[in-house]
Amino acid sequence: MEKAILVNLAIGPEAKHEAEESMNELAGLARAAGAWVAERIFQVRPSVSPKYFIGAGKVEELRALVENIGAGLVIFDHNLRPTQQRSLEDALGTKVIDRTQLILDIFAQRARSNEGKLQVELAQLSYLLPRLVGKGTALSRLGGGIGTRGPGEKKLEIDRRRIQDRISKIKRDISNVQKRRGRQRQSRRESLVPIVSLVGYTSAGKSTLFNRLTQQNTWTSPQLFATLDPLVRRATFPDGLYYFLSDTVGFIKKIPVELVTSFKATLEEVEESDAVLHVIDLSASESSGREEAVRTILEEIGAGDIPCLKIFNKIDLLPEKSELLRRNGQPASEGFYISAATGDGISALKDRLRSLLFKRQQLFYVRIPKEDAAAIASLAASTRVLQKRKTGDFYELQVMAEPQQMFAYRTYLDRGEKAR
Repeated sequence: MEKAILVNLAIGPEAKHEAEESMNELAGLARAAGAWVAERIFQVRPSVSPKYFIGAGKVEELRALVENIGAGLVIFDHNLRPTQQRSLEDALGTKVIDRTQLILDIFAQRARSNEGKLQVELAQLSYLLPRLVGKGTALSRLGGGIGTRGPGEKKLEIDRRRIQDRISKIKRDISNVQKRRGRQRQSRRESLVPIVSLVGYTSAGKSTLFNRLTQQNTWTSPQLFATLDPLVRRATFPDGLYYFLSDTVGFIKKIPVELVTSFKATLEEVEESDAVLHVIDLSASESSGREEAVRTILEEIGAGDIPCLKIFNKIDLLPEKSELLRRNGQPASEGFYISAATGDGISALKDRLRSLLFKRQQLFYVRIPKEDAAAIASLAASTRVLQKRKTGDFYELQVMAEPQQMFAYRTYLDRGEKAR
């Protein structure tokens, strides 16, 4: 486990109150990457130092601390320019990485599918390319460990041209992934089944809610970025109506632009949704700031206008749990208060989601003679067919539609609801 020192620079006194929360998050990221946080260093300056990012005096203080505790890693809670990173490493005599590099390292550890690995590698190589000092140097200063995982040591030694070639190859591969996902989304669209995406800050409880709504048992973890690969499953309401639910990668403040670009194939799932469930961790000390960060990212990826339900999660960790639950479903309520872990509030959420997705639509049971192919075809084209089976000389169908849509098929309605 690498011993790390964290560094935060607040530009002006007004930014000081945000520094502690940001450093707490950075410490969580460092631990997720496998580091042991030994010290935290804060500085307030009116501006960024062009050479070191922090002031020269603070660099000397930091160098002495590195030597005193034997730290092998210094992590900046900011994005450093390549020249600043090199200057700091020369002055401190140890490895220096920034917030982006740390997040990319975590993603490299978490990616499991081939698609996820491609997206992470693209993000890392896009970050790496401007940091190549020149042919032959090839980041040998970095050594191994946190901040160097993903492409692997042997790939870190390739020159700029080969990195550019590899980036082009990965982009082609990801383009093929986008086309495949596009075909899958088109297939779901043609089925007329609504699509809902779960979004939220990392560790907000999206995967736990995903399991609760879909009755699945996918892996969940309190670790940051436990879910990288998108997952789409069917979620069914008690009356038989269903929709597709997509679990997505968690968002974070100061998300690296390389990740937003590389994970576009994944984020397109959100853009194509009929509704978004924005999961917010009520127990987090900076829940409002995190909520705003997610909202900003949704707007950046073109999903800002999609109907969005705020889901305030983890009420089981709050003393005012019963009062929050009482507010669920009220017209003035700003969102739904739930515990994905215990199931509290899920029923009210399902009722609201059912109304949002299907409005006045209901289930109807229809019995049509086999020879009436035109009626069968027109019914399938104008309604959502949930079940269809042959029974003797008839087709029995379970469809979802608004009542007025079924007027033309009133003679075929099976009042006994046999098509189950």
